[in-house]
Order: sequence, then structure tokens, then C-alpha cells
Amino acid sequence: MNSLADNHYLKLLSKQYPNAQAAASEIINLKAIMSLPKGTEYFFSDLHGEYDAFLFQLRSASGVVRKKIDELFEQSISEEERTDLAKLIYYPELELLHAKKRAGSFDDWCRITIYRLVEICKEAASKYTRSKVRKKLPDNFAYIIDELLHADGGKNKPHYYSEIIRTIVDTGMGTEFIKALCSLIRQLLIDRLHIIGDIFDRGPRADKIIDLLMESHDVDIQWGNHDISWMGAACGNQACVSNAIRLGISYNNFDLLEDGYGINLRPLSVFAENVYKDDPCSRFQPHILDLNKYDPVDIPLAAKMHKAMAVIQFKLEGQLIRKHPEYHMDDRILLEKINYKTGTVDLEGKTYPLLDTFFPTVDPEHPLKLTREEEDLMKTITYSFLHSGRLQEHIRFLYSHGGMYRKVNSNLLYHGCIPMTEDGKFDSISIGGKRLSGKKYLEYLDGIVRSAYFLPFGSKKQKRASDLMWYLWCGKKSPLFGKSKLTVFERYFIEDPATHTEVMNPYYTWIEHREPCEMILREFGLDPAAGAHIINGHVPVRLKSGESPVKGKGLLFMIDGGISKAYQKQTGIGGYTFIDNSRYLALAEHQPLRPGSLYGEDSPKVMVVEAIKKRVTVADTDTGCELKRKIEELTALLESYRNGTIQEK
Repeated sequence: MNSLADNHYLKLLSKQYPNAQAAASEIINLKAIMSLPKGTEYFFSDLHGEYDAFLFQLRSASGVVRKKIDELFEQSISEEERTDLAKLIYYPELELLHAKKRAGSFDDWCRITIYRLVEICKEAASKYTRSKVRKKLPDNFAYIIDELLHADGGKNKPHYYSEIIRTIVDTGMGTEFIKALCSLIRQLLIDRLHIIGDIFDRGPRADKIIDLLMESHDVDIQWGNHDISWMGAACGNQACVSNAIRLGISYNNFDLLEDGYGINLRPLSVFAENVYKDDPCSRFQPHILDLNKYDPVDIPLAAKMHKAMAVIQFKLEGQLIRKHPEYHMDDRILLEKINYKTGTVDLEGKTYPLLDTFFPTVDPEHPLKLTREEEDLMKTITYSFLHSGRLQEHIRFLYSHGGMYRKVNSNLLYHGCIPMTEDGKFDSISIGGKRLSGKKYLEYLDGIVRSAYFLPFGSKKQKRASDLMWYLWCGKKSPLFGKSKLTVFERYFIEDPATHTEVMNPYYTWIEHREPCEMILREFGLDPAAGAHIINGHVPVRLKSGESPVKGKGLLFMIDGGISKAYQKQTGIGGYTFIDNSRYLALAEHQPLRPGSLYGEDSPKVMVVEAIKKRVTVADTDTGCELKRKIEELTALLESYRNGTIQEK
């Protein structure tokens, strides 16, 4: 480092490390860190609002908490006690109440429990530096926990150790200290969290999931098409707004819409009741997978609201398609293909009878035009989306921590697909005056998604970008959607199941083979021969039908296993967690959460999909690359101190 710019940088670095001793100490520290095992990374996909199930899987570290407990205490305490200890770590507030009722001496129980939790903490902290552990310690108990974690050795230490725990309990701080230890254990067992898209829709509380993610210390998100729909709604795109409302009503998510985000649905309920008062709307009965706690809505009224919003959505989508011929979606303007006199619809050369022919707000001469009442309604609802403080905070979090894809520690993460052609090549898409494919296509779209939110609201570029957000939700060549079409209209109005088929992008056929997966990894600058993998979501793996989450001869992992209750009949399980630690790559296969319970199976079936011959250290990670670069800079600074180029302070 001999250039003028390098010398200037070293002088700036010297302000942080003012002498040779400080620089040398940091070099020693960083080299020691690089020799530690890499932290454990957890990957979840397609959470779809299932807050309770996700919370349990996260708090149990997908079975790792119970595994640690069994390793430490299998020979010393009963299985029932180990189960109770695991439950305490998952939900300390609830389990402490239970313990107070059943323990003979609650103070004695607290002392014993603190001893056990400290042992688990020690094990969980063993792969980190003391400095990193200290950063995770709760402020109120940081000094005490640090002492307990390192109070080993010496004839006086056992008494010292016991006295600390005794005093914690005697001062009435036992329960708070136990809560702090449980929280610390959970943080230590998950070093980094990756969400491979689709936090929103179907399940009851996507808002609580995002609150939980915002509290996490190291998390990233790859946007899914359901996330993009909500992001588009938050940008003011009315087609996306109508889609978010329609899906929310369809899955009875009134708590999310009204209690979670304060979306004003009263005008919609009044409109729907007036327009569809004599219509049973039998095709629009909502799915009752979860009950609303705060905003229960009468089911017949919900069905009317559902139909009202669906018709508005079909109109708004048709308007967008007309506005953007480059989307090549004219075949999806289905309101124009209805014969309103005969009650039939023409679809791909065939005529089908409609299951519902009551369209009081549709003008057959101008089927895409909103009525005055529909226009006013959409203005009101869109205003709610734009001015919901909590929703906008959550959307900003998705922007700051999310993207179309991410490369991390030789893993390529994305939600949907990399669009491909029938012959196995990257599909080339004409967009923005360019033809793009593969990595460049995703990076272009990433920029468009950000423009929709951050450009001046209502500007021409912002509107065009927010329009494309809708295309990313359901467009044929959207990498987040990856299907030929979205057959919502057909499922509502046409009985023939053949019309409900959504043909998957050729990508989903090609990834069964190794060579296309290698091609994708190389496209994104990763080496399949050096341990690179793809982690993918979006498409539920139908395990009960014999499908495997492992694709491309072990290069790609499809980790949508059905944490969403809407998919569990298809998958036969309750979701996957992909785990990447210093010794292996594994898939944890979960069972559905027990009905009415916070607890699931805390010993999921874990399948090691790749054992690692040489234990991975921090030096082998992206963080390791950053540390190596910093060591080089500090070494140059140390040399400058020693040769007098820079003076020590």
C-alpha cells in the first residue's frame, strides 16, 4: 500500500488504532476469530403469515435447542425434565407460570434451572468470541451472565458461582434472569437468519412475523411474489391493493388487515352489502383456516366483500394490461371475453359456462371501467395503505433488508426461479429498452422495485415502476411467479379443472438436473465445484406424493415445505428449515403445529444432505474475506508505524 490514497486511508485507520500495540492487538484478535467455527445459518421460506408456527420453529432453533439439552443432560435428568427445560427456553413467560404452580419450592426450582440454563448457554456460546457474546447480553444482566459463563477453574470459583445464583434468586430477580438466559440461548443458536420470500398472505399474522424479524440481530429477505404484491400496494398500485384485500378476505385475515395495519374496510363492507345484498356469493366463501380474535366478520358478508373486490381487481388488472402491451398479457383480460347475455366466457378457443353470472357493476360495453362507487372505494382503501404507519414501517424493512436475490457464504438465495426456455437456456426478456436474462434481469428488476418506493410519489417513472410490481406478482416471465398464468378468474367462475392449470416455467423441469444448476451458479459468480448451492422457495414440495426437496443432484434445495396450513394437505408436513453450520448442510422436516397449541414437535426429522469433510471456520466465510482484508490493512498500518511513515500516538 504505497499510493497517496493508500497512505491517506492508513492515516484515517490510525485514528482507530493509534499505535503499533493497538494495531497488533487487533490483528491477533481477528486472526483468532477466523479460526472459530462458522456460525449456524437458518433458512426459512414461504411463511405466509403463520406466525405461531414460525415462532416455534425459530425459538426451538428447528430442534437444535432440544438436541443441545439432550447432549448435556441425557444422563442426569429425566426426559420429562428435559422436555420442560426445552419448553422454558421456547416460551419462558408461559412456562414460568406453570413452574410456580407445580414446583414445591419455586426458589429451589429457579436455582437449579439457572444452573442448567447457564450450561446450555456455555455450549451455545462456545463457537463465538467473548466480545461477540457480550454484544448479545441483555443490559441489565450483562456483567452477571458474563461472569457465570466464564467462572471456571480455581478452588474459590464454585462458591463464587453458587453465591451469584443464590443472590439472584434471593433478590427476587430469578424469573427475570431466567427469561434473559432463555433469550440469550435462542440468539446464540441462530447466528444468521435468511427468509426466502413470501411472508404475506394466507396465514393470519404476517405483521407479527415482520415485527419478529425486525428484532432479529442478523436477517436478510429475498422478496417473494406475495411480498411484492404488498410492496406494490404500499407504493399506491391499486391492482396490488385490490389483490392484497381480496386474498386477505379469501383467507379470513381481517385481524391482519384491520387490527394489524389499520386498513379501513368499512366502506367495502357497506358497498358489498348494497351491491350484492340478494347474491349468496357462494363461489366466494372465505377459507376459514384461522379465526379472527379482534375483527370477526360475518361469513356471508365476507363472501360479498370478497366478490366485490375480485371484480374490482379484474377490472384494474385489465386496465394495467391495456396500458402495458409489453406485458403480453392480453389473453388475461377475461372480463372482455364474457358473453353477458349467454353467461359464458371464451377461453383459449373454447366456450365455458360461468358458475356465477351476476355482475351488477360491470358494463358489458365497457367491462373494465370502474363505477363511480368503485373508484371512490379504491381511493379510500388505497389511502389506508399509503398512510398506515405500521405497514409502511414494515415495507421499509423489506426494502432495507431485502432484494431479488442474495449471495452469502457460497449459497445463492432467491424465491421463485431464473426464467428459462424449453431448451434449457436463460430466457431473454425485453424490458426497459434492453434484452436481459439471468443475473442482469434480476438486478434490473431489483432497481425497478426500489424506484417504485423511493422515487417521488406520482411521478411518471414511479408509476411505471409500481405498475411493474403487479407484473412481478403474476406475469408470465416474472422470476418471482414462474408460471404461465394466474388462474384466479377460472377458479372462481369455471368448473372445468383443466382451465385451472398453471404451467410452470421450464426452470422447474431443468433444475432436476445438475448441469442447469451449475449454469445458474456460474451466472451469479459462484463455483459449483467449490461447494456452492442454490436455496429456493415458492413451490411447495409434495413430500407425500414422493417429491424431494433436493434437486440438481444436491446443488439446489427447494425449501417450501408447507408451513402454511393452506398447503399442508399437499405437502404432508409442516415446513422445512435449511440449516448450514460448520459441519453439515441439513433439512429439518417439521410436523404441523398442534391445533390450539404454541408447541410443535421439538425433535423434527433432520436429514443431513451434505457432510463437510473439513470443519468450516469463519476464515472460509464472507465475513472471513472481510477480516482478511482488514488484517492486510492493519498489517500495512503496523509496518508504517514501525518504519516511521506514520507516527504513533
